[in-house]
Formats: sequence, C-alpha cells, structure tokens
Amino acid sequence: MATIRPRIGVMGGTFDPIHNGHLVAASEVANAFQLDEVIFVPTGLPWHKKTVSSAEHRYLMTVIATAANPNFTVSRVDLDRPGITYTVDTLIDISAAHPDADLFFISGSDAIAQILAWKQIDKVWSLAHFVAVTRPGHTLELPDAPGAQMSVLEVPAMAISSTAVRERSNTGKPIWYLVPDGVVQYIGKHGLYGGAK
Repeated sequence: MATIRPRIGVMGGTFDPIHNGHLVAASEVANAFQLDEVIFVPTGLPWHKKTVSSAEHRYLMTVIATAANPNFTVSRVDLDRPGITYTVDTLIDISAAHPDADLFFISGSDAIAQILAWKQIDKVWSLAHFVAVTRPGHTLELPDAPGAQMSVLEVPAMAISSTAVRERSNTGKPIWYLVPDGVVQYIGKHGLYGGAK
C-alpha cells in the first residue's frame, strides 16, 4: 500500500513586515494545492536587498501573524544559518527536516520573473514545485525552464506590499487591516518604520 506523502508549502520572504497579502496567499495556495502545512521562512540576509529590519523583529512579527492558523508554522532556518540567504539553501534545509514531504515553494510573481538568475537554479528546480501568486488581472509569463514544476495562482489581496506598509507607517498613515492586529501593535511598541498608527 502506497503511503501518502505530506504536502508542505514553503513561503520565504523578508517579511518586513509580514502583511495580510502574505497570509491570504499562503491560505489560498494551501487550499488549491491541498497542503498539510505552510512553513513561513523569514529571510536572514537577503542577497537582493541592502537594508532590512533586524531578523528578530521580522521573525517575531511572522510568529505573531501566523499564530492563529494551526496549519501555519515559522522556521528559523534562514535566520540561524550564517551568511547571505539563498532559496537553494532554504529548500535544502527544509527538505532535510521533512525528507518524506513534497515541497511547494510559494513566491510572488515579481520574484518568479527573476527566478532564472537565482543561485543554483537547476538544483532549486529539483527541490520543490513553484507556485507564483499573482494579483487579479495581472498576467505572468512563466520563464522557460525545462524540468521545472511551476504553477500560477491568482490571489485576492495581493495589492498590499511591505514597502507600502513601511511608507504608510513612516508618514503616520494607518496600517490597520493591512497587517494583522498584533503586528500593528508590535510595530508601534518597537517603533519600527517610524511607529504604527
């Protein structure tokens, strides 16, 4: 009798801060691909961004944001590994922790558009099925990548961005309902992005 392999989503990101668009995307992918769990992986030192908030702040905001969903967990693999964070290392570590699972890497359409430039991309293809989430009405051309497993899923609420949340917070505009309530309070308590309102 064949055993059913667990299906695990991996959602990597800077999460600076995590917002409701991330959570909706994870929930929609989990439903569409019948995932048993989605692991959120805050990036340690992202190779493509020069300045980010401290890893601990981003990790704790992600824990707060995902706490209410029993199928969401948060991993520290990228935070605890020294050096620059690359997706290939993230997937190797998650795969080692869940050797019996099929992995589904959840990413925004902007990142997927640049995927062929990722480190060790041929190795990355062998580690996970890639799901590119896109906002309604946005067309995404998947890159030509023989051997890659890629899908596109249109997701509501993807117009929210971490950049916009930071800018709104910095200029005193409200960020309620763009990010989970606990994250609004965390940002305000720690004075991130000029404080929250």
